[in-house]
Amino acid sequence: MSYLETTKNVYRDAALTPDIGLCCTTNPIWELPGLKIPKIMQEMNYGCGSTVNARDLTNDPRVLYVGVGGGMELLQFAYFSRQKSGVVGVDVVDEMLEASRKNFEEAEELNPWFKSEFVDLKKGDALHLPVEDNSIDVAAQNCLFNIFQAEELKKAIEEMYLRALCLSGSLPIKEYVKALTDAGFGTIEIRARKPYRILDPKNYPTDELIYIESIEVAAIKDPMPEDGPCIFTGKAAIYYGAEDYFDDKKGHVLLKNQPLAVCDKTAGALAALGRDDIFISESTFHYDGGGCC
Repeated sequence: MSYLETTKNVYRDAALTPDIGLCCTTNPIWELPGLKIPKIMQEMNYGCGSTVNARDLTNDPRVLYVGVGGGMELLQFAYFSRQKSGVVGVDVVDEMLEASRKNFEEAEELNPWFKSEFVDLKKGDALHLPVEDNSIDVAAQNCLFNIFQAEELKKAIEEMYLRALCLSGSLPIKEYVKALTDAGFGTIEIRARKPYRILDPKNYPTDELIYIESIEVAAIKDPMPEDGPCIFTGKAAIYYGAEDYFDDKKGHVLLKNQPLAVCDKTAGALAALGRDDIFISESTFHYDGGGCC
């Protein structure tokens, strides 16, 4: 049995019998006026981080979510896209799709604004997405790409790139960022980095203690700059010289003692100037917008 079949079977069982402990951490529930999450959706919350920020969901976006779980994130996305098929949920597990459909019926009873038609559930997988190219504004996945081996990961990201303007998800950082930029995403945002779990020799087949972190990454389908992608890892530049501001003549103006979020590329260029009045912070891996590019 392949690892993909094993994964499918695990989530089939989790659809038939909700498994609250399936993931070691779960997605936080968005606190929004008029939004109520059914208890069953919370019990089937099989993600480990918030993969999309509300600021990504302006102007009634069409959202694609791969790996639907109990439907909680789909419901939250629909809050910002109250239109027929405004949110597309894709899953390879029939039982999970059926469970989500039932959960949306309960969500309708709890949320007067919500209609099940806001969410279009489709059978498919991340390697063969059943949606048209360039038809999606925001695409997301949560704890799905983590399981893929190299070739499948490359294929899944290419599928997302063809169909979406923005991709959000969770995966170890270096491999994921490289795969995203290789696919053509011009802007990468590292939005969060936090402890995930420990794999120890007593409980796992490993000879050493392994510390795993959860990294939340968003990739925006901006054109690829000639000098390479803009990767934001939470660095900031601060000018503290004698003038009111510093202008590098390349589009970056640093006001005196006002931090400016900069991508790693710009941070390197400013550091290379060798000035003694510009401070470049280390990466915090918590980028929240307002950057230089």
